[in-house]
Amino acid sequence: MKQPGPVELRRVPAANGMAWLMQSLSLLRLQAGRLLLAALLMQLVLGLTQLPLIGLLIVLCVPGLNAGLLECFHVTAQGRPPPPQLLFRPLASSSHNGRLLALGALVFAVGMVSMTLLLSGSEELLDPALLERIEQGDLEAVAALNQESLGRMMLALLIGIAVSGTLSYFAIPLIWFRHCRLGTALLTGLRALIVNWQAFLVLGLGLVLVLVPVALASGFLFALLGPPGLATAVAMGVVMALLLLFQLMLFGTQYCAFRDIFGLAAATAPPDDDAGQLVA
Repeated sequence: MKQPGPVELRRVPAANGMAWLMQSLSLLRLQAGRLLLAALLMQLVLGLTQLPLIGLLIVLCVPGLNAGLLECFHVTAQGRPPPPQLLFRPLASSSHNGRLLALGALVFAVGMVSMTLLLSGSEELLDPALLERIEQGDLEAVAALNQESLGRMMLALLIGIAVSGTLSYFAIPLIWFRHCRLGTALLTGLRALIVNWQAFLVLGLGLVLVLVPVALASGFLFALLGPPGLATAVAMGVVMALLLLFQLMLFGTQYCAFRDIFGLAAATAPPDDDAGQLVA
């Protein structure tokens, strides 16, 4: 594959942050069903992270799956329906999967180091048995934590996600759409975030405004949950749909921000033989 030249980025006005949110919603309306199907498929794959060995491989594949969803939005923006298998196209691309897996390993390592440093002063949270129960989704183990430990765990989790997300936010589309090397993608992506911090601040405020009614609606539906039955199943389905739609909106704003700052007119994924066979 031909090596890319220097990647240029734009400094955009702060108001573009809200425009990305509106554009994301417009793309969602165009192909809501197919994009929801891709997001649901991604969640099913991520559910395998609880399995030993396979779980670690899935974690490393997260940037590739993220790139797949961005490709779904790119196809939608071109006026075509995105097939669900498009989610796996980046992982099947021999020109990109190595870089995306390396990014997954780096993001995982940085997130774990960040969380470990924050939890280093709490003996309770460093208990391997307790951590294993929490990782397996044992709610009783979480409830057994004291308030200080629970608060520290949540803070560590949020900071780990923030650090990992900041590193990969533009690095993923730069690797996939611009075919950048890992180091170039990381440095260029961080520079783009810093240069356009005002637009991302506006975007963050807009996302909070959207998140509030989603959280309230989800909380209301959870409060209505009763014994297992049709009504409970419907309520849980609505909550899951709301959360998936919000997640898709996040991916949509990521795509729109990248398209605005870096451009996508001539930056499309190459039709690798292996990837092309997958999409076909």
